[in-house]
Amino acid sequence: MLTIKAALAGTLAGALAATAALAEPKTNMLHQWSEGSDAAAIAKLGEMFTAAGGTWEQTSIAGHTANTLAKLRADVVAGNAPPAVQLKGPEIAEWNETGMTANLDDLANKEGWDKVVAPELLPVMKPTGHWVAAPMNIHRINWIWGSTKAMEQAGIKELPKTWAEFNADCDKAIAAHLICLAHFSQDWTDATTFEVVVYGQSIDLFRKAFVEGDVAAMRSPEMVKAFEQMRLMVSKDMDPGIAGRDYNTATSMIAKGQAVFMIMGDWQIGIFTAAGLKEGADYECAQAPTDWGKPGFILNSDSVVFFKQKDPDYIAGQTLLAHLIMSPKFQTVFNQAKGSIPARLDVDLSNGFNPCQQLSQKTLEASIADGTLVRSMAHNMTVLQKYRGAMLDTITSFVNNPKMTPEEAANAMADAVEAQK
Repeated sequence: MLTIKAALAGTLAGALAATAALAEPKTNMLHQWSEGSDAAAIAKLGEMFTAAGGTWEQTSIAGHTANTLAKLRADVVAGNAPPAVQLKGPEIAEWNETGMTANLDDLANKEGWDKVVAPELLPVMKPTGHWVAAPMNIHRINWIWGSTKAMEQAGIKELPKTWAEFNADCDKAIAAHLICLAHFSQDWTDATTFEVVVYGQSIDLFRKAFVEGDVAAMRSPEMVKAFEQMRLMVSKDMDPGIAGRDYNTATSMIAKGQAVFMIMGDWQIGIFTAAGLKEGADYECAQAPTDWGKPGFILNSDSVVFFKQKDPDYIAGQTLLAHLIMSPKFQTVFNQAKGSIPARLDVDLSNGFNPCQQLSQKTLEASIADGTLVRSMAHNMTVLQKYRGAMLDTITSFVNNPKMTPEEAANAMADAVEAQK
């Protein structure tokens, strides 16, 4: 638990009522969207905030989530908690327990957030029953992307629905002298691919190991089976260049038809669009292989958490910013740029959204109905960062160490998580 004193008083709504007459809305948002489609998407929010009469400032921290958390902790210790911070998953609850987060209930109740936000997000944004964060989007993690050019060359007519079909398609790709799976090895990309494998093989294993943090599940034969599939993919379906490759190079392998498939979240849409690629003509999208035969959805969501402030301008800015984030207009503009879908389920995606985004919303609704919606471990939506970090370290060690067996990897993951308890 964070060892930080709750030093700021009053809720967002109460303080705003006392100072509204004098306040001129301003904000300084701490986030990690420093490049590419992410930076373009957050720029939309700044433009809307300025157009609504606010003064927009941002502090962008490049790189890993841990970098943003380190900056946040430093600011809080210095007595300068930022008014708005990009946070998600268990970190929201952890900071909420310090008593430093602002209460958004008045605004949320007035605008009916509970009625329109995806249900899986409610306990994340309301860790103790009160709104302290506003969700900006919903990302789907379990996508498989296919190069239309490479699929045609390999004689693959459609994207694989099961892992057996995936393995068979990879044999066709290799026979056609193509790389089957475009990949670049970083801890989060390795974990993204691996959690898609686990989920696609056994949703029960995913929930026990990656949502509940059950170490017995991590040591199970089912987890060993998932590592076996991952070893096959690393040793045969990927190429030796994964360790030194960057994101843009991996994307270009799909664009140029050098690789057949890619497993990545739907921010890939924004990257493809920025590269001038079009769905249907240059690439195809589908649910990543799933052996249990139902629509499935691994969810990630970017959100903004608000911290208590004394400056009335920052307090007014928090209300304006939260209102704008949850507006259908922002949810539309932001997600069209980013490749994700709105956190609001009442936004119409029929105009201006990519066909893959439209499919994502339909699958989200189906997964809610079927009870197959889960939050992502790889993208920091389930277990605490210390457990997630232990899992990611094990997964990426396995990817980059061909001598590590699946049994050793499963036990190493369990041992690493147990060491953090």
